Amino acid sequence: MTTPLVTTLPQQIFRFAPSPSGHLHLGHAYSALFSWMQAREHGARFILRIEDIDTTRCRKEFTEAIYEDLSWLSLKWPEPPRIQSEHIDEYHKALTKLHSQNLLYPCFCTRKEIQNEVQQSGRAPHGPDGVIYPGMCRSLSLVQREKRIAQGDSYALRLDMAQACSLAGELYWHDVRRGKIKATPEIFGDVVLARKDIHTSYHLSVTVDDALQNITCITRGTDLYEATHIHRLLQALLKLPVPTWHHHDLIHDEEGNRLAKRHNALAIRELRDQGKSPKDIKRMVGITDRG
Repeated sequence: MTTPLVTTLPQQIFRFAPSPSGHLHLGHAYSALFSWMQAREHGARFILRIEDIDTTRCRKEFTEAIYEDLSWLSLKWPEPPRIQSEHIDEYHKALTKLHSQNLLYPCFCTRKEIQNEVQQSGRAPHGPDGVIYPGMCRSLSLVQREKRIAQGDSYALRLDMAQACSLAGELYWHDVRRGKIKATPEIFGDVVLARKDIHTSYHLSVTVDDALQNITCITRGTDLYEATHIHRLLQALLKLPVPTWHHHDLIHDEEGNRLAKRHNALAIRELRDQGKSPKDIKRMVGITDRG
């Protein structure tokens, strides 16, 4: 008798990826607990990542506070957190790959110059992030670009969205709540993927990290739903695996405002100092722990 082959499917991996630019609040607690409970329900691993590429706002004490707050909520992660600022070389490799496909160009425009161009043109097409970049630097010659870089001008590296979409072709992604979604990254225009002083961006680093960490389901708030269009495009261009997404609702205060770091009174550590327990926090964000 022939023994049938036993195929072991790779374990699913979920993650929580906060930015240490302030103390965690109830919205973060909900997102972390949501991801952790989803991982537990699927028999998956739950890991933590610290997204600290914005060195002007992120601070080490906030990173330590994140560990403390999550541990207090009884969340555990089986491996050391990935610290984005320690992996800039990997994001640079991704940029190099995009550059080799002639998909990047340096943009030297200031915000004021972009605003002036938009006003003079009489049209201001908007995307999810606001006014779409009008492409003033896209047509600069190689000589012009190299000259400005050599003289030390500040610049950002933008993705030539039209070329990128043409190269990638039609793309789709799956959201647990919304089903099959057609990717339309062109609604953002030529997004910034890196800057002279910060050699990556949220869009680039999160896409690279999710692939390197083998994330199978990305849980995050609906405020980042539109960004998924960009991330799906980058996955195609960089030939990275495609996970599933689960965009959960956001937590709002009593007045209906979305919670943000400025709501210090709703910071987890503030509530803890007021005598709230982890069970109280779960109740406040509407999460039922089923044991």
